[in-house]
Amino acid sequence: MDSLGPRSVDEEVAALSRGADRDSLFLQAGLILPGSPDPVTVRVRNLSPGGMLAEANVKVAQGTAVEVDLRNVGPVAGRVIWVGEGKFGIAFDRQVDPQAVRRQVVSESDLPPHLRRTGLEKGPLYRRR
Repeated sequence: MDSLGPRSVDEEVAALSRGADRDSLFLQAGLILPGSPDPVTVRVRNLSPGGMLAEANVKVAQGTAVEVDLRNVGPVAGRVIWVGEGKFGIAFDRQVDPQAVRRQVVSESDLPPHLRRTGLEKGPLYRRR
């Protein structure tokens, strides 16, 4: 039993987020704030399955419901659980896969010509040494 007494949902989520494995990274995401039609670009500094640390020059209040558009995952609803100077923490309403967010999607047309497949190759795109 917890000797500190009952805790709020925000405190529970924050405790879970702090204990989760985090991926340190430098990505951008779109933050949709209530009442704002356009997303604000934020820098994602840390990402765990349950939340993220965002950095941006935007005013948000603790407890604000937000939506974050994460690459390869899409929109994820959550709440701002803490606010600092230029940084804030968001607890997601559902778990996300941080590795999926990190994964870079490259189409063949994005590759330089010497790396594009002709259709005659077999096996992986890399060369073994």
